[in-house]
Amino acid sequence: MVIKVYIASSSGSVAVKKHQQSVVGFLEANRISFQEIDITMLEEQRLWMYRNIPRDKQPEKGNPLPPQIFNDDRYCGDYEDFFQSKENNTVFAFLGLSSQPSVKVRERFGVIAVIKPLIRNVQGTLKREDENCTSSCVPSATMPACCQTSDPDGFPPYDLS
Repeated sequence: MVIKVYIASSSGSVAVKKHQQSVVGFLEANRISFQEIDITMLEEQRLWMYRNIPRDKQPEKGNPLPPQIFNDDRYCGDYEDFFQSKENNTVFAFLGLSSQPSVKVRERFGVIAVIKPLIRNVQGTLKREDENCTSSCVPSATMPACCQTSDPDGFPPYDLS
């Protein structure tokens, strides 16, 4: 499933630009993978977007304004629908995603590493909180085995589930 956000990069409307930035910013901040499609550059994409917005969501006059949001070919809604889902804390359901993903630490080679039991404390040390290791993991030659890692960023082993 790919979230597609149809935007207009050369819109003269300040409101349209702010709405687009709001949607894109939210998706980026929540690390939701999406594809941005500029309807001002690709005529066929603009026409596809217009044809795939349900009739009841079409304006009485003119064409629908960006941003318009799809999950693959399924229409999710426009900015107003997105805003309402954000207010109701139902964005993931609005986007057709099964659930809110866990905290994402980083992305490498398209794989998202998820780290659940790791907490950074104020001093910058790493602390594992799980049944096998409750020690503070301060980088050193004598780190507990549960803290040792070959990770280049120095993170302890993490859960990819």
